[in-house]
Amino acid sequence: MYKTSTSSTNPTPQPNQHNTGGKAKPVLPDYDSLRRYDEHLRLRGKAGRTREEYLRYARKVAELARVDPATLGEDRIRGFFLYLKEKREYAASSLRLAVAALRFFYNDFLQLNWRLFSLVRVPQPKTLPEVLSREEVARLLGSVREPRYRMLFDLIYGCGLRVGEAVKLEVRDIKRNDHRLHIRQGKGNKDRVVPLPDALLEGLGAFWRTHRHLRFLFPASGNGNAAMSASHISISSAQHAFLIARRECEFKDGVCLHTLRHCYATHLLEEGVSLRQISVYLGHASLETTAIYLHLTAVSEGKALGIIDALCRRVHASETHTAASKA
Repeated sequence: MYKTSTSSTNPTPQPNQHNTGGKAKPVLPDYDSLRRYDEHLRLRGKAGRTREEYLRYARKVAELARVDPATLGEDRIRGFFLYLKEKREYAASSLRLAVAALRFFYNDFLQLNWRLFSLVRVPQPKTLPEVLSREEVARLLGSVREPRYRMLFDLIYGCGLRVGEAVKLEVRDIKRNDHRLHIRQGKGNKDRVVPLPDALLEGLGAFWRTHRHLRFLFPASGNGNAAMSASHISISSAQHAFLIARRECEFKDGVCLHTLRHCYATHLLEEGVSLRQISVYLGHASLETTAIYLHLTAVSEGKALGIIDALCRRVHASETHTAASKA
């Protein structure tokens, strides 16, 4: 078990130096606590991206303090959060991630039970996600010229996928006979199954025949030979391709690749699919998370207004009839 201290005179490992452009840049020592933390994250079943982000914040603390983060006290970490919030002006989402990462490091891994993490409050912004109309989605998808990205974006919109789920899809995940797509290890390491429309099924088959990779639906280019690629395309490359398409369509900056998932949910809701069913398709742990799409659909609001209007007219008509009978 690691012990912490609030003292600022902890022994500081001397980092190695390497020259970059004539300037000496410190290299973070290979602290044993960081290596053990990585192992702890794996043992606790944290997903790959979560492990990377949690480790990144633990390393950031070590880099700024220039000591093993396991030797720092609660006051030093309080100062780190103030630095991120006031000096660096971190966005709320990034600050929440920093709190989660360091809470896991100090309270779960080191078992310190610091109260600091329950005191830190990061306001949840009350903003609604951007959503495109069906015509705008068609225009955006039509502007994507590279086939693999066009197919990827079609799938994200047509099945409501997260980009991290879409890029790592495998051939075995297509359930052709059932018209379903198996999403493995999504957010929270949960599997789910979503409907796979005929149009997408046919498109996926045609696209796969262009590379015939034995495992991945979207293999990396692999030096021009996608069939021999050892990995799938990266999230960053998909996001870059989307950025090019978004700029060509002159959509606002708030439109991102994840917007296609928001459009999927909103458009399904407008077509009458139940909120509960959409929640299952999206892999949401709570119906409350899916309920945000109720605020994004003009059709649902219009229907509700029509129903309320009809109810009011019916009540008014009933009152008029009753009054006439008494007269």
